[in-house]
Amino acid sequence: GINAEYGHYYITNNLSTTIMNGQQLDCALDLMRRLPPQNIEKNLSDLIDLVPDLCEDLLASVDQPLKISKCKKTGKDYLLCDYNRDGDSYRSPWSNEYDPPIEDGSIPSDKTRKFEVDANFAFDMYREQYFEGGISSCYFWDQDNGGFAGAILIKKTGDGSKKFKGAWDSIHVVEVQEKGAGRNAHYKLISTVMLWLHNSRVESGTMDLGGSLSRQAEKDAPVTDMSSHIVNIGQMVEKMENSIRSTLDTIYFGRTRDIMNETRSLVDLKGKEKMDKVNRQLATALAEKNKKSAQ
Repeated sequence: GINAEYGHYYITNNLSTTIMNGQQLDCALDLMRRLPPQNIEKNLSDLIDLVPDLCEDLLASVDQPLKISKCKKTGKDYLLCDYNRDGDSYRSPWSNEYDPPIEDGSIPSDKTRKFEVDANFAFDMYREQYFEGGISSCYFWDQDNGGFAGAILIKKTGDGSKKFKGAWDSIHVVEVQEKGAGRNAHYKLISTVMLWLHNSRVESGTMDLGGSLSRQAEKDAPVTDMSSHIVNIGQMVEKMENSIRSTLDTIYFGRTRDIMNETRSLVDLKGKEKMDKVNRQLATALAEKNKKSAQ
């Protein structure tokens, strides 16, 4: 009887702890969504210090701004993320080598690696056309179910001027599963965009604007060869980025514009007094006209 009661208490205690941790994680993620993206690393570190038990869940759930490294073999820049990391080393999409070098690092199969090279070339052109600068990196890996998955990363920073700073980080994770003897494929895309801007001018003052959005989409598309996957994925990424960009413009820039228009007048005090006087005169004239019409 003692063991049974102890076992019941242990199960109940574990269940309560799990529920509490789940509630804490929800609150932590909700808080992270409301904090400035440019400070996400510091905010994440502070949250982990407050709730160490949520360390792994927070690191797995919170997307962080992309960092840049240079491939020692090719001299090209590439982006760092969890999808090209093995331990403390990161794999370059250009050389397929890890830095710092490690033995038995995870690398894609020959077929997937060839696709990865072609995808990097294609999205490098996409980045140049849409962003006119920045850095892009693509990483793909094989899955146990016979399909493959990948991450398309794009980062664009401001021009580095003292008065204007900002960054765009987009992370697109796609899963591909071929079906119908390879003639069709199912695509699942999860996209996250982090945007922040800092403006400091004498005319407008200092303003920080930032936010992040995550969206997902799925579709089936015909496939003739591996290059068809690049076209299909590219179309999904392009459509998703345009949609998120439009939403960010409406939510963040639109609302900020409305607030600024309500709190800051473009007309000086004398001009406003003159307009108020004219409005009062018009109102008085209309009232007298309506009164005469009623008689």
